[in-house]
Order: sequence, then C-alpha cells, then structure tokens
Amino acid sequence: MFDFIRTHQRLMQLVLLILVVPSFVFLGISGYSVVTADPAVAKVGKLTVTQQEFTQAQRNQLQQMQESSQGRFDPALLDNPQARQALMDQLIDRKVQVAVATQDHFSVSDNTLRHAIAVMPQLQVDGQFSSDRYHEVLASVGMTPRDFEAGQRAELALNTVLGPVRDTATLPQPVLDSLKRALTEERIVRLRVFQADDYRKGVTISADDIKAWYEAHQDALRLPEQVSADYLVLDEAAAVASVPAISEAQLKDYYEQNKARYVIPARVNVSHILVKLPAGASDEAAKAALATAQDIARRARAEPAQFAGLARKESQDAGTAREGGVLGWIQRGTLPLDMEQAVFALKQGGISDPVKGPDGYHIFMANEVQPEKGETFDQARAKVETEVRRQVAADRFADMATKLTGLVYDNPSSLDPAAKDLGLQVGQAQGIARDRLLTTDEVGPKAAAASKDAAILGDARVRQALFSTQVLTDKQNSGVIEISPDTMVVVRVGAVTPAHVPALDKVQAHIRAQLENERAQAAAVTEGEKVLAELRKKSSSDGFQAPVTLSRLDPAGLNKVVLDAAFAVPHQSLPAYGGVSLPKAYAIVQVDQVKAGTTDKPALDGLGTQLSQLWGGAEEKAVMADLRKTLGVKITAEGHKLIERGEGGSN
Repeated sequence: MFDFIRTHQRLMQLVLLILVVPSFVFLGISGYSVVTADPAVAKVGKLTVTQQEFTQAQRNQLQQMQESSQGRFDPALLDNPQARQALMDQLIDRKVQVAVATQDHFSVSDNTLRHAIAVMPQLQVDGQFSSDRYHEVLASVGMTPRDFEAGQRAELALNTVLGPVRDTATLPQPVLDSLKRALTEERIVRLRVFQADDYRKGVTISADDIKAWYEAHQDALRLPEQVSADYLVLDEAAAVASVPAISEAQLKDYYEQNKARYVIPARVNVSHILVKLPAGASDEAAKAALATAQDIARRARAEPAQFAGLARKESQDAGTAREGGVLGWIQRGTLPLDMEQAVFALKQGGISDPVKGPDGYHIFMANEVQPEKGETFDQARAKVETEVRRQVAADRFADMATKLTGLVYDNPSSLDPAAKDLGLQVGQAQGIARDRLLTTDEVGPKAAAASKDAAILGDARVRQALFSTQVLTDKQNSGVIEISPDTMVVVRVGAVTPAHVPALDKVQAHIRAQLENERAQAAAVTEGEKVLAELRKKSSSDGFQAPVTLSRLDPAGLNKVVLDAAFAVPHQSLPAYGGVSLPKAYAIVQVDQVKAGTTDKPALDGLGTQLSQLWGGAEEKAVMADLRKTLGVKITAEGHKLIERGEGGSN
C-alpha cells in the first residue's frame, strides 16, 4: 500500500483534494450537529460559518498557493482585508448551496453518480474506468466505496443548485454577431504625440513648491518598516570557488577522455564506384573484376570531372549510382581499415586505386577533404579547468549544504563561523521590507535592490524569514532557505528601521523630479488639448505620423489607452479627432476612415463559447445574490473584525 502511495504521490494529492475534501465539507454541515463555542463569523439561514472554518480555509489557501508556486508565494498577498473578504464570500457561497440543497432535498440518480465517477481521470487506466484502480485508490486513503460515493453524491447534489444556471447560459446570436463586428471594425488613424520631455525646459520648481508637495504627500513618501540583513549565499559559484587546485595531469586526462568536445576529427566527402565480387567467386572471376575496376580507375583519372557520370554508368551499387556514386562525409572508424586508409590517403580531387572490400572492388574519389581541427590541450586548458571544477563542485555542493545547515544551527547568533568554515563571504544589504525591496532612491546605494543578490533577497521566502519572530525579534539566524536546487541562503537581521517619512532633505531630489514630471506632463496636455480644439474647427494632417490600420482584434502595436481613444472618436464626419493623456505624453488621434472588417477569422472561432461561459458566470452570480438575500446572509461583528484585522479579529 505504501509503495503505491510513494509512486503515485501526485495522484494521491488530487484524490485527497478533489475526491475526499468536498464530501467532508458537505457532510460536516448537513450530517452533524456538534455544539461548539467557536464563534460564528457569518450566518446563512440556519447554518453558520465559524471562525475555525475560516481559519482552516485560510491555511488551506496558503498551502495551495505555496505548493503551486514551489514556495515562492508571498503570504503577505493574502494578509489584507480584500483577500479575507474574498475568502469569506467563497465560504458563504458554499454554505448557501448547502442550505438550498438540504432544504429542497436536491439529489442525483445512481446513473449520474456512476457516470461522474467513471469519467474521473484519477480512476482510469488507459482512458477507461478501472475497478481495480478505484478500489486501490480508495483503500490507500482509508475510504470505503460507500463513504466515497455518499460524498460524491452530496457534491453532485450541491452542483445542481447553480450548475444548470451556469451550464445552460447561451449568448444570443445577434449579440455575438454585433460583438464580432465591433472587434473586427477597422479604422485608419494617425497620431500626433506631444512628449512631456519637450516641455521640461519651461518648468521651474521653487523650494516652497518642494516643501508644499512634501507636506501634502506624507502617505506617499512613507517608507514601510525595513531591515538591514547579513546573509550567506551557497550556490554553484561558491562551490566552484571552494574547489582546490586541479593538477595538470588531471586536466590532461579529462581532455583526452572528452577530446571529441574540443576537436573535430578529420573527414572526407567521397564518391565511389563499385565493381561487385560475389562471395565464393573463383580466382578467375576475382581477376576479371579487378581488371574491370582497374580500367574504370584509369578512365576516372583521365577525366576526374566525369566521375559522377562514370559512376552512374559503371557502378554496381544501385543505391549510390543514381546519385553519381556519392557516399557523403566519412570519418575514421566508419569503413573497414583497408578502405579507410585508402580514403584518408587521398587529396582533394584524388582518385584511388581499386580497393577490395567485403562486397567487391571500390574506386574512391575525394570530393572534399577536411583535416582535423579544433583546440589543442593548451588552447582548451581554461575551458577544461572550468568544466572539471564544476564537476568537482557539484559533488562538494551537497556536503557544503549539509555543513551549512549544521553550522547555522550550532551558532544561531552569528554567520561568521559558517562563513569561515565554508569559505563564504557574509553579504550586507539594506532596505528589505515585508512586501518588497526598497530602491536606492529610498534607502541609498547599499539597497538590497541594487545588490547582485537582489533576486535572492527579494524572494518571498527570504523576506518572510527576516520578519519571523525568530529572526526579527530574537535576532537569530534563519534556517537554510532553498531558493532553487543549486542556491541556498541564510539570513539574519542587522538593524530594524520602523515605518517613517524621510526628512525633507532626503527626498527633495525625488520631489523635484516628481514635480518636473507632473508639470511637464500638464504642459504637454495643455498644448495637446489646445491643438485638438483647433483641429476640430479646421482639420489638418500637419505633424501627424504615417497612417496605420487597426482594429480591436489587431491593435497594430498601439497600447490599449490609445486604441480605446481611437475607437471612442465619433466617425459621422471624417476626419475626426480625439485626445488621450498618456503617462509621459499627450496624443491626438486622427481617424481618417472607418470600414467593416472580416468577421470570419480563426481568432474568433471560440468567442461564442467563451462569452457563453462568461454569461453563465454572470447569471450564476445573480442567482447567488438572490439566494443570499432570500436566506438572509449576514456577516457577524466578529466576522467583520476578522476581515479587517486578520486571524482572531483582535490584532
């Protein structure tokens, strides 16, 4: 049984997630009435969502995110009121379905249940339901077919609450046709762009301007709580650096053993003519065949340029005769020794004497000769040493990782012992916040974001470790954090800087640049809107770029903001104009022509199905909203606290 689980781990995860959990969710609600002091965070008719259920759902959600991202998911993304509200809504929606299914006695037939189980890929072998696999899987997770089928029947019953609403929604054909016309409508447009940088020279910023902006934007300037960190990185480069000197003899041995990687062997592009000699032929027949071959060789040497024609006429190798006797490129070790020696003795254009082979006499011609080329040992030495060091380092890496784990554990208050023992360098970096790495503008040149190890320090697992109680409060080393199979890091907190607004002198350069950008942009917009007003009175193409043809389906490289502006321009009278503010510019769009596009495009083939699914989702949400109202869904005071403040509702 355990062998099965070990060899089917992914299968078992799917079984536990898809097959087991839903049944307990349903049966736990409708089949038990356990009295508990656990406070309700939401009420759904006669049912409740408890704080324990919410907390467990949070943990499951985080675990799934961590597993799907291989540990790179940042838990802070779920630690906010919006994420908690979304999770609460999911739990309430689930309870609504349970309440309706229980109240109205929703059920499914035996045939529906059997079909649903039979089509589960986890229970199939070669695309067919397998009774043996079915019983094996259930037994491996300690379930009986009766319990499993009861849970699945309940899950299918839940799906009948909203499933028919979702699955039967169909987008009306006139609506689909209208959308296709809108997506493929083509417009020929020109752009005139007013760049903010062109107006920067006219911008002046005073000290009072900077101070006023500073006082008005305290929240925007506020830096989050941050730490500086000491850290050790163990990666391939560190392992390679730890490898002792490699002897010259070892390097030469490696070169010889892997010579093919550094040297391209000699080769000859050859053609041949074969005079066959059957096995067991008499001496007279052998002499006759040799005489024929010698005559052909003489004729070939007399007119080497006609070798291909001679081969087509005289060669008894039907396979190559049609191609003028061409055999292609030959390397040493390809032909029998006598034939190989004859071929590699030829110069380009040379023709050999007849050479006896297993099937008769061959006359060879060297079409092209390429001598051995590549790198000698001395030329390839640096490459060889790098490769040898990497191979040795690969073996050392595992030992170093084990040592690093032990040294960090044995010396929890310092990274120096581990660094000294393993020959690693302790790095320092500043400006690491819970949710990001602060920039050099925010914390100075030693910012972690500017470090060569920025990708490692910015990893969610590293930031999570730095702000854990063990590292942040107790000032101990973190454990070894595996960033990837060949990269590990250990961190410890140096200084802790609380959230604060930097002093004015620290950010005035940033504020000046911000004000310059804002005012230059405002000037570009003002000028652009002025020109736009003039163009609407009297059209002109002066200053506009070359025309482009675009559609909503094919934006011709324009960004969405410009595309939307182009299609927002009324086109009853052309040319027509519209304007749009961009991040660092203002653009005027001139529409010269509007025409219908081709709706019969492969890109639109699945549009009806996709929109029907969206339509079904919208109808499902509408029905759910009505059911919530009917059942009297209410989030309790404790629930609101939980959403706002997190687990326990009292942080």
